[in-house]
Amino acid sequence: MPNWLLPENIADVLPSEARKIEELRRVLLDNFRLYGYELVMPPMLEYLESLLTGAGQDMDLRTFKLVDQLSGRTMGVRADMTTQVARIDAHLLNRSSVTRLCYAGSVLHTRPSGLHATREPIQIGAEIYGHAGLEADAEIQELVLASLALANISEVRLDLCHVGVLRALLASDPVAKKHEASLFALLQAKDIPALDLISEGFSPVVRQALLDLPGLYGDISVLQRARQILPQLDGIATALDELEYLVKLAGSAQVTIDLADLRGYHYHSGVMFNAFVPGLPNAVARGGRYDHVGEAFGRARPATGFSLDLRELARLMPLAERKDAILAPWGRDEALRQKIVELRQAGEIVIQSLPGHDNEQDEFDCNRAVVFDGGNWILKNVG
Repeated sequence: MPNWLLPENIADVLPSEARKIEELRRVLLDNFRLYGYELVMPPMLEYLESLLTGAGQDMDLRTFKLVDQLSGRTMGVRADMTTQVARIDAHLLNRSSVTRLCYAGSVLHTRPSGLHATREPIQIGAEIYGHAGLEADAEIQELVLASLALANISEVRLDLCHVGVLRALLASDPVAKKHEASLFALLQAKDIPALDLISEGFSPVVRQALLDLPGLYGDISVLQRARQILPQLDGIATALDELEYLVKLAGSAQVTIDLADLRGYHYHSGVMFNAFVPGLPNAVARGGRYDHVGEAFGRARPATGFSLDLRELARLMPLAERKDAILAPWGRDEALRQKIVELRQAGEIVIQSLPGHDNEQDEFDCNRAVVFDGGNWILKNVG
């Protein structure tokens, strides 16, 4: 195998695509700041215990591991930045008030997370700490939709779920609680025959509810059906009320409720969502409430947030138009150098032509040139 071939699902980002990603990153971070989010930059590497705290087994399997030659301890290359930001809030900032943090950076996965997905996403996201109310969840949902709008994506499908439904059912039946991990996997796969088999010893009410959950999928009318057929438990009623509240704030987005879509069940503690857009097989954004994660860092804080992959999102955007640029000769003439400085200070792109070489680039259209005419260096339009 040639040495220059990259590993599977790892790819270089070439100039035009890189500019799309970088410009999108700047636009989104600037918008986060308008909402009051402060930028943090967690490290690429951490000791494994810190990196995986509260993240669950799934994140453990997705994390590359290595040995630190200074300490001899096992380290991990981050596969997700959310827990790192939770650590910063709980352990370093240690504020008592509401804290809004945002971040952007590369993460690395041992395996791709979906069809055609890269193993090196560029993750960007925002988190709110310190407020347990639905107001924080509503702000995060608004920020997700605003971020997609800034990427010129108007057609969005928001899939909502709530872990409170399953947890309320399991809390009412100790026998079912013992099979929590298996039930989570079977519900996510919507494997009704297996659910029917595993729930034989459960209470009749809980068993029927578990068999009903995979069918509770669709528009907002699902919530009314769920109220009618699911047990009258406080946890279920609260979860359905919270979902209804957020559906009404989704604006023009198409909203789908799926009470069996429990991806991230062990990590989240309330509402969960995935945002899908035409042209991508995987969710472009994911998020939800995860109140318990801060406990592992010594400070329990309500938390909710979202993240998305800039590389995935940029794929949907049209190729960036070439930027107008100015071609200038290389030379030591002080008047020429001063002219170039003035143009660049004015925001113009000036490319100096090195002796003996043509200029080839994907990003710039040199439709003007600096030429010497009448004893002065002037700007001239060229074909």
